[in-house]
Amino acid sequence: MQPPAITRHRRPFLAPFWLMWVLFFALVAVAIGAYRSATTTTIVLVRHAEKQTVTIDDPPLAAEGERRAERLAQMFGSVNGVGRIDAIYVTDARRAQQTAAPLAARLGLRPVVLPAADTHGAVSQVLKDHRGGRALIVGHSNTVPEIVHELSGMSVAPIGEDEYDNVYVVTVPTFGRASVLRLKY
Repeated sequence: MQPPAITRHRRPFLAPFWLMWVLFFALVAVAIGAYRSATTTTIVLVRHAEKQTVTIDDPPLAAEGERRAERLAQMFGSVNGVGRIDAIYVTDARRAQQTAAPLAARLGLRPVVLPAADTHGAVSQVLKDHRGGRALIVGHSNTVPEIVHELSGMSVAPIGEDEYDNVYVVTVPTFGRASVLRLKY
């Protein structure tokens, strides 16, 4: 009668050891893939520029509003290079579309028109379509704070009826918390 082979008894003992290393390397590969796919989406939010004080439902921009729209185009109108806006979203109001028009013309972009009341839908669409990119949203005094809150979870002060110079830059990373920067223009 032969004694049992020693190697037969060692294989079951080493299996958990090798399985642990295989799982370790699999987890490292997944972590590296997740790290490389991490992006940050930057969304610039502005209220439409000054509108004419007329009694029609959808007033156009006033002369001061047209000058402010040109300043917006100068700020974000770099055609190439760092910080280029990838997409422009506007509400269905004429004043919002006119605010974005000089920038859209300078960048050669066609603004996407969204319903003003659907802030959740606007946020979802921008984050889905421009993940890792940069987009501009032109909204209204009541929708801009709502969109900032939807994107970042942070509350910002309400925008007054005579305030047209706020610019909110919201950065939304894949991992971690969003941040908000408020500027004046």
